[in-house]
Order: sequence, then structure tokens, then C-alpha cells
Amino acid sequence: MSDYHLHALDIFFVVFHSILIIFILFGWIYKGLRLLHLVVVVLTGASWFVLGLFYGIGYCPLTDWHWKVLRQLGERDLPTAYVQYILDRLLGISISPAFSDAITLLGWMAALLIAVYLQYLKRKQKRNN
Repeated sequence: MSDYHLHALDIFFVVFHSILIIFILFGWIYKGLRLLHLVVVVLTGASWFVLGLFYGIGYCPLTDWHWKVLRQLGERDLPTAYVQYILDRLLGISISPAFSDAITLLGWMAALLIAVYLQYLKRKQKRNN
């Protein structure tokens, strides 16, 4: 694969993965996307904890694919956590792997709880009508 294609893939992964993270954190806000949001949050958790049984807890295929592209571009010493990488790359904020893991897990758990709660409220409102 040419350097041009690798750089294009790198940009794609940065943009797509960043948008996905933002959607996981805030996708519940728009009513029309709440079910999709719940599905994405659950699939993310399945990746981290089910695929994680085979590849390591917290496994994300998007991160894995992006790291392969970056290694082909000559990058070395990539962090294990994508949030740690993206904060440093896009915002110049350097955080520890442990802090990155903690904020990632807490953000995901908050998104999951909100999504489940909103689906519960939706069902409850339908029953009351």
C-alpha cells in the first residue's frame, strides 16, 4: 500500500474513531438516535469485554487496524489506549495510560447507564399511554 493510501487511512481512522467516541459519549442527547446509541455502546462493551477475553480486555478492532496503519508509516511506541493517543495527537494533552483507561471506562459506563435508563423511560411512557 502506498504512503498516500496509508496517510488517507490514518486520517480516516482519526476522524471516524473520534466521531465514534463523541457519539458514544453524547449520542443519547438526540432522541432519534437513542436506540442506535444504545446498540453502539453495547457493541463497544462487547468488543472490550468479549473480544477482550481473546485479545486483551479493552480490545478495539478500530484501534488495532489504526495501529497497523501507523506502524506501516513508521510510528513506534504507540500507547495501548486510543483515548490517550487521540488526546495527545489532536490536543497535545499527555495523560497516563491508567488515567486514560479510567476516563474511557467511566465515560462508557455513564453512556451505557444513560442509554439504558432512557430506553427504560421510553418503555415506561409507552405503557402509561
